[in-house]
Amino acid sequence: MLLKAIWGVYHADGGIVGELRYVFGKLRGTAHCALCDITHSYVSEKKSMKECRSSSPVPFHLVHLNEQSEGLQSITEGVTPCVVVETDEGFQVILQSDELEECEKKVELFQQKLDLALEPFTIN
Repeated sequence: MLLKAIWGVYHADGGIVGELRYVFGKLRGTAHCALCDITHSYVSEKKSMKECRSSSPVPFHLVHLNEQSEGLQSITEGVTPCVVVETDEGFQVILQSDELEECEKKVELFQQKLDLALEPFTIN
């Protein structure tokens, strides 16, 4: 399968309301997103994550629940946070929430898991 793009899907809505809801939920212990923990420090995307995405051989997008296309949403519903590949044959989840938790908020561990998960795909 030919790899076209990588999509990281957060377990949170985007926008001001979504971001505030997540922050307050995180403070109360009612909201958690392992992908958010990997990609972001307190206020912004980690430098190491920016480097990870910019070194990707294909576009690497990070999106919130309410920012997904219908096609992406149809495969991620109920399984976020996750990482999905878009190929010439459609979308496929390659990293699930438990695998993201195993990264212990570290971009380096995430990169290792991502590289391994991408091995079966052809990159043009």
